[in-house]
Amino acid sequence: MSAPRPERPLERRVKVCVVGSSNVDLVTYAERLPVLGETLPGERFEQSFGGKGANQAVMAAKLGAEVTMVTKIGDDIFGRDYLENFRRLGLDTRHVLVTAEASTGVAPIWVEQASGNNQIIVVLGANELLTPADVVAAGDAIRRCAVLICQWECPLPTMIAAIQIARDAGVTTIFNPAPARGALPDDLYALCDFLCPNESETGSLTGIAVDTIDDAERAARLLRHRGARAVLVTLGERGALLVDDGPVEFVAAPKVRAIDTTGAGDAFVGSFAFFLARGHDARDSMARAARVASISVQHRGAQPSFPRADELPPELFL
Repeated sequence: MSAPRPERPLERRVKVCVVGSSNVDLVTYAERLPVLGETLPGERFEQSFGGKGANQAVMAAKLGAEVTMVTKIGDDIFGRDYLENFRRLGLDTRHVLVTAEASTGVAPIWVEQASGNNQIIVVLGANELLTPADVVAAGDAIRRCAVLICQWECPLPTMIAAIQIARDAGVTTIFNPAPARGALPDDLYALCDFLCPNESETGSLTGIAVDTIDDAERAARLLRHRGARAVLVTLGERGALLVDDGPVEFVAAPKVRAIDTTGAGDAFVGSFAFFLARGHDARDSMARAARVASISVQHRGAQPSFPRADELPPELFL
């Protein structure tokens, strides 16, 4: 199973570090999604800040965490706007790197208004140029945090380097294998305190179609057998499932009318990391994160839909 981890004292402040992607979302809303070769009239267009890494970082920051973002953006208007967005939201941007070798990542998104379902094409751009050396340079920030979050929108060797630094320092590690891009190496599984895929990513990693809760549990057990200490499968409107050393835990998502599901998984992961860093256990953290994510889907966009702490029920923070 996973390698032993050094013990570290609890910290009073909620510190989260995110190593990952920053994309600008270009969102088109329509009555329904087009089929192949079809052109549809859209209802409206919006531009907003996204990318799985940045989304998760912003969610944690909106809840009150001190967040350090390690990412790479292009030397273009999207990149300059993104840097200002991070600063406005209070993120530590000392490790937001700028390159002239690629554009800032972009994500054209199509949203079906009636259901909130979406289709996304991501052009990763500068995210692909984030290197292990960049992560090593940010090592002090990683070691000082309580929880590190990584995803798969940046090169896998970079993610492994970041998680290894965190693991060596006793920092809790979360790896969100999104979007799924093939097989994961065994050594990465062993570095994950929490492997957090969604239904499709779980299916891609295991070959098991996640049609039921039982399917999710069977797939999660397989992923845990590969070395992850715990596997947390997000199941969209159904909720989330945790498989670790304790009893299997399923948390049903609150029933709400979804307007736009863009970024809901990131809202969950960022919230989960925040509550873990705050000292809650995994089961409590996932239940709280499910409530935050359910609020996000009732609003449009990714980061714009994420609630601030003062917009949430006070009991979430008890």
